[in-house]
Amino acid sequence: MSAHHGPAKGFTRWLTTTNHKDIGTMYLWFSFAMFILGGAFAMVIRAELFQPGIQIVDPEFFNQMTTMHGLVMVFGAIMPAFVGLANWLIPMMIGAPDMALPRMNNWSFWILPPTFLMLASTLFMDGGAPNYGWTFYAPLSTTYAPPSVTYFIFAIHLMGLSSIMGSINIIATVVNMRAPGMTYMKMPLFVWTWLITAFLLVAVMPVLAACVTMMLMDIHFGTSFFSAAGGGDPVLFQHIFWFFGHPEVYIIILPAFGVVSQIIPTFARKPLFGYDSMVYATASIAFLSFIVWVHHMYTVGIPVAGELFFMYATMLIAVPTGVKVFNWITTMWQGAMTFETPMLFCLGFVFLFTIGGFTGVMLSLAPVDFQYHDSYFVVAHFHYVMVAGAVFSMSAAVYYWLPKWTGKMYDEGMGKAHFWISFIGFNLTFFPQHFLGLAGMPRRIPDYALQFSDFNMMSSIGAFIYGASQLLFLFNVLRTILAGKPAPAEKAWEGAEGLEWTLPSPAPYHTFTTPPNVK
Repeated sequence: MSAHHGPAKGFTRWLTTTNHKDIGTMYLWFSFAMFILGGAFAMVIRAELFQPGIQIVDPEFFNQMTTMHGLVMVFGAIMPAFVGLANWLIPMMIGAPDMALPRMNNWSFWILPPTFLMLASTLFMDGGAPNYGWTFYAPLSTTYAPPSVTYFIFAIHLMGLSSIMGSINIIATVVNMRAPGMTYMKMPLFVWTWLITAFLLVAVMPVLAACVTMMLMDIHFGTSFFSAAGGGDPVLFQHIFWFFGHPEVYIIILPAFGVVSQIIPTFARKPLFGYDSMVYATASIAFLSFIVWVHHMYTVGIPVAGELFFMYATMLIAVPTGVKVFNWITTMWQGAMTFETPMLFCLGFVFLFTIGGFTGVMLSLAPVDFQYHDSYFVVAHFHYVMVAGAVFSMSAAVYYWLPKWTGKMYDEGMGKAHFWISFIGFNLTFFPQHFLGLAGMPRRIPDYALQFSDFNMMSSIGAFIYGASQLLFLFNVLRTILAGKPAPAEKAWEGAEGLEWTLPSPAPYHTFTTPPNVK
């Protein structure tokens, strides 16, 4: 083969690969690219909000940025990142040679790049990108939206298709391809959390598809699903959207719980405390996530009995979540802990996710939610869950498994610097937003009253610090792949005795492919 055909041949290999590791790698790189893109949109938002008044972008473009930031981060960055992790790790954790449906696996990935290219291209269309927020409430999104809304609907359908195919694959793999002796209650917790997440995705993605299909019908075919003028109901949109949307936030966080449950026992050098209760708590969270969706809608005018039911159901979901946090803390209790980069990110996760959980309980209370609703308090809350939850755990996962994936060791000092810069930047960005929200600053606005200016300035400075830390992360990962030192055979996190799957001491820890201690 001549050198001339090399790159084309390499690309064809990635295009047609059915290897779960290759596909996992592609998912991870794609999700990081989307993370940078979504982050760039966020930088525009925070640059505009650095001072009161309209400085940098006009309000219409600001609205497009808030929409695109949310859509790209949720559907393009966080979800594909965890699917990539699942592809890489689940077969190895259960002793399977590959995923159950490798060609569908390839397809579920390759749907995503053209989908997000199409979504990003709406920025250059007549009328601009979607401008109605990532929740795309009707009738705003069906009546006053730019023409690009049709492309957005198509993109949502394709993302959903990819998610459903990936989930079916994970379910089929875990149910059918576990090694002999790998019973369900011996599976690593990451596998458990992803199995439950996959069922959630299969259940709720068709609901989102139905929602955007009704939007499409209202826009182009004269129906009135969400138009009160034609006998429809805009609140119906919110019910359908949040019936998808609330399980979706648990789809985002459950794999993160799995990651943290793998990493903390390693650096505490103790088995995970309460394995069975962790599995049941995960299942409980998944079940309860289907009966709390109206807590996003307290202000639409539902009966008090409805508000009470959803308030109590939402408070109840804090119980299994609390069980998980206590189990992680108990795992660390009296352990021989060390604080390498993956552990730092997990500790950051537990601390910050708990803050997000507390503010979630505050938001669950119907009477006070009337004050918090659509304020920056909500923005602070869900970023403490999504960024400090999903993104911090994802960073932990990359540092933890990168030596296994590449056979090379990352720079520990640079990893710790990444953690501390992102930890400080994150808190500087989002902690003041609690105060802004309590003081009455609404979300999704490009301009604001003078009394909010100090906290907004802090928030914007923090956002740029946090954004810069991700570039350090990218540099560390690339440096590891291209010029990293070989990962030593005996590594600090080779595993504690009694973990779900540990490594036999003599083997280099980046070479094994199946759990060696499965009986």
